[in-house]
Amino acid sequence: MGNSNKLTLPKLYKHFVIAVTGKEFEFTSGSIRKAIFMLSIPMILEMLMESIFALVDIAFVAMVSVNAVATIGLTESVITLIYAMAIGLSMAATAIVARRVGEKNIEGARESAVQAILLGIAVALITGIIGAYYAEEILGLMGGSQEVIAEGKGYTSLMLGGNITILLLFLINAIFRGAGDASIAMWTLVLSNGLNIILDPIFIFGWGPIPEYGVMGAAIATNIGRGSAVLFQLAILFFGWSRIKLQITDIVIKFKVMTNLINVSLGGIAQFLIGTSSWIFLMRIISEFGSEVLAGYTIAIRVIMFSLMPSWGMSNAAATLVGQNLGAKQPNRAEISVWKTGKYNAIFMFLVSLIYLFFARDIIMFFNTTPKVVEYGTLCLQIIAAGYVFYAYGMVLTQAFNGAGDTRTPTKINFLIFWIFQLPMAYLIAITFNYGAIGVFIAIAVAEILLTIISYILFKQGKWKEIQV
Repeated sequence: MGNSNKLTLPKLYKHFVIAVTGKEFEFTSGSIRKAIFMLSIPMILEMLMESIFALVDIAFVAMVSVNAVATIGLTESVITLIYAMAIGLSMAATAIVARRVGEKNIEGARESAVQAILLGIAVALITGIIGAYYAEEILGLMGGSQEVIAEGKGYTSLMLGGNITILLLFLINAIFRGAGDASIAMWTLVLSNGLNIILDPIFIFGWGPIPEYGVMGAAIATNIGRGSAVLFQLAILFFGWSRIKLQITDIVIKFKVMTNLINVSLGGIAQFLIGTSSWIFLMRIISEFGSEVLAGYTIAIRVIMFSLMPSWGMSNAAATLVGQNLGAKQPNRAEISVWKTGKYNAIFMFLVSLIYLFFARDIIMFFNTTPKVVEYGTLCLQIIAAGYVFYAYGMVLTQAFNGAGDTRTPTKINFLIFWIFQLPMAYLIAITFNYGAIGVFIAIAVAEILLTIISYILFKQGKWKEIQV
């Protein structure tokens, strides 16, 4: 019996192939370890694909100028507000779709999916118009110099104006994940990334009849890549092989379903607005120390986001397992899934932190060799990674709350950690005590540890098991 459960390389490879090809798997019974593996692999690959977007853009744009890199840093800080809404809506979509699938209520899952997409389109149209029109003012508000604004306003306008591709990409992938179709979400991002990698150098540096757009070219390539992926997602939803199949007649506003979705997503949106808006203020503090320090921080954060994406993948797997198992009336199985996922995530994050400790300088120099950029980018990587092992559990626990539909608990945790603790601490150490950007890095690392401790205490209380969505 013991030998049959032993994971050999051929068995791992077989499971890997099943996970990425999307063959149906039951997540509410059988081996929990296998369920985590089946969901985590495509979700990790999906998150890696998403972060490759950021790294590819920064790698090509770094060849343009330091101001171009600073433009991406400032713009991304504002776009995190769009991500907040996208992720908040996505958390609600994943939680409700997963719960309905666990209940074997596919029609209810389909209704929730449609309402999520309609909400996403409405939010994207409003924010897109405002962002495109006020691009210069937004860069100025973020502390960008006149040179940065002049060079980067086209990029900012296109990225904010085209945010519908971000919202729909996140939302529809969240629907796939909630249904347990994580491999479809992964292949969607493989498509968008492939296009972005091909189109980035063409539009940034020019090729044949296509002129050189500079940093704005990165925005053109990204929007085309993401937009194509959204069309692919819609084709799968209406004609493809997802567990949730839509028809044109399904596109009707259902106020009861939409109200439920909004109620769950409000906590998620607030949660990420609190978290991501704190990053904007951190970026604003960093901008006080000049474009080179800002560029170093921007590159380091992109690299950090890249390494966090596999962790987000495992955390999202935990959310789906919690949602489906609560729907199937198996709260204990849901809890065991969370602790096991947290353990695997901590092992991964420990290995990443070792890489940053020893190779941070080489990693930053791959993107930019300006001495001050390298110095601060290296410090950022090494200091923030100090809290990685703790944060591995924190990410899984907060996503477990979200998967249960309890988006309010992580919102309160985020408010306490990021607004009441992290921001004042960063300002105090960086500006008041004159430690400069290092003060911001220290505040981020300490906040990661504190978030995990509080999440652990609240998760152990078990109130998330009683949430109804």
